[in-house]
Amino acid sequence: MKIILATTSQYRIEAMTYTSIPFETRDSQVFEYFEGRPKKPQELVKMLSKLKAEAVAKDCVDSLVIGFDSVAYFQNKILEKPKSYNEAFERLQAFSGKSHEYYTGISVINTNTGKIYQECVKSRIKFRIITDSEIKKYLDSDPNYNRHAFGYNPSKNFSATFIKEIHGSPFNIMRGIPLSRVVEILHKMNK
Repeated sequence: MKIILATTSQYRIEAMTYTSIPFETRDSQVFEYFEGRPKKPQELVKMLSKLKAEAVAKDCVDSLVIGFDSVAYFQNKILEKPKSYNEAFERLQAFSGKSHEYYTGISVINTNTGKIYQECVKSRIKFRIITDSEIKKYLDSDPNYNRHAFGYNPSKNFSATFIKEIHGSPFNIMRGIPLSRVVEILHKMNK
């Protein structure tokens, strides 16, 4: 069976290449911001990952189609991607010395049987206390700050030093794909 990721996220694609499992990617073109979205992060990511997998699976045969959706969660609030430099700056200030969570929904559809498997993976990250000058240095050095749920890209610059502890999958936090769990699910479903 073919493995198809219902995403064009360069971060998830890069991470998935580490598995050496052959896969294809397709854009689900699912609109994520609609009225009545679940307010609980676990429910939201499972719903959106399923919508993405279903959108791609309808045009596929003999495939396992995997949809993903991820959100950061801090102080009882789902965080969207920062829309501005100032918003990213304020978010990182708020994270300083504190923990926040990252939820990723995984939905896998077997196009031969129609069977759907769903799961939500939670990881927690704690920042050390970071200074305003460190935040500014990071944001000034990474033009992609607005593409990350957290506003940082730890694998590519000194912002990796912001991280004090990670509980759960590092790939879930850094790439939006809990890689070891995805491989386990694929082995189970591909039997």
